[in-house]
Amino acid sequence: MRFCEWRGLSVRKTTKDWNRGVKLDTNNVELITKLVIEALNKQEAEKNEKGYLVPVGVSNRHVHLTQEHVETLFGEGYHLTKKKDLMGGQFASNELVTIVGLKLRAIENVRILGPCRSKSQVEISATDARTLGIKAPVRESGNVAGSAPIALVGPKGVLYLNEGCIVAQRHIHMSPADAAASGCKDGDIVSVVADNERGTVFNHVKIRVHESFTLEMHIDTDEANASRIAQGDTVRIMK
Repeated sequence: MRFCEWRGLSVRKTTKDWNRGVKLDTNNVELITKLVIEALNKQEAEKNEKGYLVPVGVSNRHVHLTQEHVETLFGEGYHLTKKKDLMGGQFASNELVTIVGLKLRAIENVRILGPCRSKSQVEISATDARTLGIKAPVRESGNVAGSAPIALVGPKGVLYLNEGCIVAQRHIHMSPADAAASGCKDGDIVSVVADNERGTVFNHVKIRVHESFTLEMHIDTDEANASRIAQGDTVRIMK
């Protein structure tokens, strides 16, 4: 015979009573298991329907330079100075340049991002390209072969690039943990939905995975303005 406490009262139960309770629970294991599986499946279905939530970063026009080209524009021995840290070890520098198109149309105060790279490039929006009078292709950052020519003017010199000006392909940065949680891998191409009053769907969004990355989708100012998305808003990955 056993005793148990329930709301301050001692309740006497026989061994036979306890065994009957165990038997009842055993008989319901299959039902409980079924209910749990159904709940998990429903949760997974809702997750897939809603998609994986991602914050948005709006990228303004900017420049990446080699150290040689930094010195061309700012003087021999010059090094970029840091204004603000960005993800992946990058930083926004204090240095600004003017970019000039083939028809001598210019955009001033374009920020340089560091650290220096092996190739120089300029990333602009489609609207910027029209302003400059150039045909900049949509490319992943770093893929500048055959891209548009552009000139850069700094305080100490002028740099002309035969190729290097692109409209950056929209993409999502994520850590390996975010990639696992979202079911994505590096190089995947996904669609992304913005559930606001414009109801925009972005196709051809490339996934970029690295341990140094923070979860964020990058779009340019044209895409942000057209879809009414601001810095820090969220979108959902829809596979």
